[in-house]
Amino acid sequence: MRIKTYLLLLFFALFAMGAKAQSIAVKTNLLYDATATVNAGIEFGLAPKWTLDLSGNFNAWEISEGKKWKHWMAQPEARYWFCDRFSRHFVGVHALGGQYNVGGLDTDFKIFGKDFSKLKDSRYQGLFAGAGVAYGYALILGKHWNMEFEVGVGYIYTKYDKFECAGCGKRVGTDLEKHFFGPTKGAINLVYVF
Repeated sequence: MRIKTYLLLLFFALFAMGAKAQSIAVKTNLLYDATATVNAGIEFGLAPKWTLDLSGNFNAWEISEGKKWKHWMAQPEARYWFCDRFSRHFVGVHALGGQYNVGGLDTDFKIFGKDFSKLKDSRYQGLFAGAGVAYGYALILGKHWNMEFEVGVGYIYTKYDKFECAGCGKRVGTDLEKHFFGPTKGAINLVYVF
C-alpha cells in the first residue's frame, strides 16, 4: 500500500510542476495487470530523443492457502528513441531489483535451463538485482494514448533461502545464490502521454 501512495504522490508532484507536451507519460503494464500485480510507471523526457522510465510493481496477495507469488520490483530504464520520444522504435538499458516469496505453485515446466516444477513442493524467499538491454515500439493510438511493446534480455543475480514447503517455516537452505542470463523485461504498456 505504501508503494501505491508514494507513486501517486510522485505523480501529483511532477504534474504540479507543469507537464509540457510530450515530456511526461504514465503507464501500466497489462501483462502484470493480468497477474493481479499492482504496477505503475512514469517516463520523463530528458532530451529530444532520450527518456527515463521509472516503473515498479507489487504483488502481496496469497493465491490460496499454501500458494504464494508475492514480490516487489523496481525497474528504471534509460531509453533512446529513433524518431521522436514516445513514438515508434526505441532501445533501452535497464536495471532491476526487488524481493520475492514464492512457493506451492503447481508448475511443471522448464524454460531457459530453470526447472519451475520445484515451486510445487518448496518455497523460495530472497532478493534479486540485475541489468539488461531492451527493444521496444510505441504505437500511437491517439493524441494522448499509446500502446507500447517491449522485450529485454540481460543478467539477474539472486540470493535466497529455501523452505521445506510453501506453508511451513522450516528452512532447508540459507544464502543460496543463482546467476541467470535470459529475459529481464516483457511489457505491453498502456500509456498516457501529457
